[in-house]
Amino acid sequence: MFDMKIGRLKEVELRNLWTHEENDFSSWLVKEENIEYLNEILGLTLVDVIRERRVGSFECDIFAKDESTDTNVIIENQLETSDHDYLGKIITYASGLDANVVVWIVKRAREEHRSAIEWLNNNTTNNLNFFLIEIHAYSIGDSAPAPYFEIIEQPNDFIKSNKSSLNNGTDKSLNKAQLERLNFWTKFNEKLEDMGKPFNLRKPSTDHWYDVTIGSSKSHLTIELINKENLVRIGMYMSNDHDTFDKLFAKRDIIESEIGVKLEWVRECNGSASRIKYNLNGLNFDDHSNYDELMQNIIIIVSKMQKVFRKHI
Repeated sequence: MFDMKIGRLKEVELRNLWTHEENDFSSWLVKEENIEYLNEILGLTLVDVIRERRVGSFECDIFAKDESTDTNVIIENQLETSDHDYLGKIITYASGLDANVVVWIVKRAREEHRSAIEWLNNNTTNNLNFFLIEIHAYSIGDSAPAPYFEIIEQPNDFIKSNKSSLNNGTDKSLNKAQLERLNFWTKFNEKLEDMGKPFNLRKPSTDHWYDVTIGSSKSHLTIELINKENLVRIGMYMSNDHDTFDKLFAKRDIIESEIGVKLEWVRECNGSASRIKYNLNGLNFDDHSNYDELMQNIIIIVSKMQKVFRKHI
């Protein structure tokens, strides 16, 4: 039998790679191959990238243009846990440089700052979008450290709800599935408000998913529209966090009893996110007659999951 040798993934301390945010990390990030990696992660096309753009008596770490939209992008780097000082900086720089996209890269994102970025994405104008990113580095054995950008908070598909254009069907660039998803999430938010907003709203988008926080940067709830199977999947996703999954799985009977449904538990060992999920039947993009009841059931289950998982993680 073939015995495959498998290495162990080890996280590397960021300050061992980049001692200084501006002199080391920013200099590394503006290199073409590294900006291209960030482009792939964020779906941007950054060009004309420069370091240390002055804003009054302050300096923004990185300033660039998004080639596809011809808009201004700022990047602020913090190789420490996120704090209020940097939150203030990104807002100041966005204002001073007329930025349309703000990227805040941190070692670890505090929940209150993730929540603040989510709030900004949900409540600012159509042309202002915020990303909160964690930077990690990993090595296997004696290999060179590899960077890993993890999106903690992001705008929903760069789309901010415009009810009138949706209702009038004026956006001809969207296909039927995209329009149906945008329609579903718009109505879902209305239902969520009618039920007293048991969890935070996100901007309606053409995405098939809708994320809900549970107070952890490594875990979140996701509502997925899977029309081809006529179902809505509701689940908790844990990125590279087997400890949390195992802790919850040990309490499986208690958790399922408290939520009131039988859950599917999927522990991944190949780098994918582990999941705890539940399928709710009844989704049909061609028949909206049950949407009110379906959305109510989704909100009830998500609310219970959020409360129960928060208690047990």
